[in-house]
Formats: sequence, C-alpha cells, structure tokens
Amino acid sequence: MRAPYQEYQAVEEAAMKFVKSVAEGNSQYARELFTDEAVLFGYLDGKLEHGSIEQFYHNVDTVAAGENFKARVDVLLLEETLAVVRVLEEGWGGRIDFTDVLLLLKMDGQWKCVAKAYNQNSDTVQK
Repeated sequence: MRAPYQEYQAVEEAAMKFVKSVAEGNSQYARELFTDEAVLFGYLDGKLEHGSIEQFYHNVDTVAAGENFKARVDVLLLEETLAVVRVLEEGWGGRIDFTDVLLLLKMDGQWKCVAKAYNQNSDTVQK
C-alpha cells in the first residue's frame, strides 16, 4: 500500500533541513535531521570521505554554498518506517555538483537520517 501524501511531504520537509544547511553554510538544520550515529560515505575531489557525519557538518560550516547553488529533493522510496531520498546539488562552493542519497528512518514519529552517501560529478572534481 502506498504511503499517504502527507507522509511524502513529511519526508521532503525533513530532507529540506539538509538542503537549508548546505545553502546557508550552517550545519544547525542538518543536526536536527541526522542521528548522532549517522555515517557518511563519498568521494570529495577524488578523496574518500567516510565515517561520522561530523565531516559533513565541518564541510557545510567551512564552505559557502555560493550564490548560484541549487538543490532538488526527490523521495525515491517510502515505506512505513523507511525512506530513501535523493538530493541533487548544483554549484556547491561555486563549483561542485553532487548527488546525495539519504537513508531515513522514522523514529519516535520523526524522520531522521541515519546515512548519507554521495557522488561528486566527475566534471567538477579538482585534483
């Protein structure tokens, strides 16, 4: 059975905390979304980032998104307590395009992100 429309809206609103943090260069909103145990995996300029979500917070807090930054949120999968969200980012830091995949669980009635994996578009990699 498909989840009610309101639940899709709730997942999208949760994921928008991620987008707002990136856009504003302030991890405060993302900290509301991610669990303390959340993990991060991806390659940034060819170097593997993995481990604690704290690395993501550091990146957000130290690199401005830029005035041309754009983002889009797509809810790809939604079950009773599980959601997969794709976030397309364009122009982060004035040069990087990402595709992020967020894994969310519904915990105590709230959608929380437990993992973030991402791809940096190869044409935006600096070596």
